[in-house]
Amino acid sequence: MNSEATHWSNLVGVFDLETTGVEVESDRIVTAHVGVLDAAGTAVRAHDWLADPGIAIPDGASTVHGITTERARAEGRMAVEVVAEVTATLRELFAAGIPVVAFNAPYDFSLLKYECLRHGIEPIAQPSPVIDPLVVDKSFDRYRKGKRTLDAVAAHYAVALDDAHEASADAIAAGRVAQAIAVRFATQLPASIDELHTQQIGWARDQAASLTEYFIKVGRLAPDETLDGSWPIR
Repeated sequence: MNSEATHWSNLVGVFDLETTGVEVESDRIVTAHVGVLDAAGTAVRAHDWLADPGIAIPDGASTVHGITTERARAEGRMAVEVVAEVTATLRELFAAGIPVVAFNAPYDFSLLKYECLRHGIEPIAQPSPVIDPLVVDKSFDRYRKGKRTLDAVAAHYAVALDDAHEASADAIAAGRVAQAIAVRFATQLPASIDELHTQQIGWARDQAASLTEYFIKVGRLAPDETLDGSWPIR
């Protein structure tokens, strides 16, 4: 194993949101998890939040993560407090040099950014260093068939995910997948976490361009449309 390439995997932050929908500019946080895993993948820090998003949670979203509008209103904290605390907790990890794992990072970090702007909180403009197991897995195992959902990728790397779409379970599973990737591709990974972060910017851009080309070919996008490959935030 290339110990330099995998040194970052000895201590990783993990981050996941469950939300009212999939539109990063308009949907809201319902639950959030920010934690830290040690080298064995054990959670050594864990912060969980349940927010009242201030809008109704669509039935489809409730079906996914199990939180209803009624429960969020009865048990959730004010959204502005949750957004501020999640942002502050992530800032602390970045300030300490701890990389934060987020599966499909542009979704979670972008939605958090827009929540900050909505509530008058200074957003994290350039989250770094970030590890996105979705981007890294696609880069190192590009031609593997099958889905690349967290459930599927976790199963591929033999990582248990018992409560999919529950923020803490998803965040911890993503962190363990990142650690498994660090072991499997130790000799191919960049030598530092900062270099890995930078490499992912290019990988994500290239993956979006390739998917754009495919979607145009099969008619899912118009010839003049493109997918946004910005990473780790849009």
